[in-house]
Amino acid sequence: MSASATKPKTGADAPTGRRDRWEARTSTPLMVLGVVFLFVYAVLVLDERTPHWLNVVLACLMIATWAAFLLDFVIRVLLTPKGRRVRFVFTRPLDLLSVFLPVFRALRVVNLLHNVAFFRGHSGEAFRARVVISALAYAVVFVFFIALATLHVERDAPGANITSFGDAIWWACVTVATVGYGDTYPVTGLGRCYGVLLMIGGIAIIGTASATVVSLFNDRLGRMRHEAETTGEMSTMARQPALDLDPLDVDSEIDDEIEEGLNRPQPGDLPPDGGDAPTR
Repeated sequence: MSASATKPKTGADAPTGRRDRWEARTSTPLMVLGVVFLFVYAVLVLDERTPHWLNVVLACLMIATWAAFLLDFVIRVLLTPKGRRVRFVFTRPLDLLSVFLPVFRALRVVNLLHNVAFFRGHSGEAFRARVVISALAYAVVFVFFIALATLHVERDAPGANITSFGDAIWWACVTVATVGYGDTYPVTGLGRCYGVLLMIGGIAIIGTASATVVSLFNDRLGRMRHEAETTGEMSTMARQPALDLDPLDVDSEIDDEIEEGLNRPQPGDLPPDGGDAPTR
């Protein structure tokens, strides 16, 4: 056995089993923390009558969720082999952004849907259902959180026209649908940053929805074409005359013809009564 075969795997060749086990154990708690974060942030923004002590508690919960996501990401990077850490960071954009931007922390809640058995299937229907449900859930959470964040920074700004949650939801839906009526718009720098983020997300959502609809129509048309071709072949076969290929009937007809040929009188044969043979 060569020395290279007995050398333990290190660096880029080391297994990622420890990181996989960590992710399996912490995925559900992190999703729950994402739900808690979204709920706490919604209460802080929408209910302005909460007492000071409750605001402090809710703020501590938000800080705790941020610390948990940061700690999880750091541990996962450390559990990745050294040669793969940079690749791991760039192939997990949602996890990386969830550490710095709260909106992506809320979006990680959607990953809970991927744990459902039906969405883990490999069939075409399971794949389309996974894409449609995931895109819809991402869109709802994304629009809801952007509306909350924009209302939070716009509500008390001078000259603001987004002063209620209804205004924020209307502006977010109009923006993500690329309609742009212009009746409501952010006036602060941070609010406009949220608007740009919403525009980018809207393009991705509309593109995903369009591609899914086109794929669904193509699949449906393919099935209809296949059913039409199958029905046409069956009708063509039904119009063809049936052939009587019974071997017993064929054999009996051949036997009758042979027997008739044998019994037919031949020239030079004597008649049955013993008379003279017919002359030519």
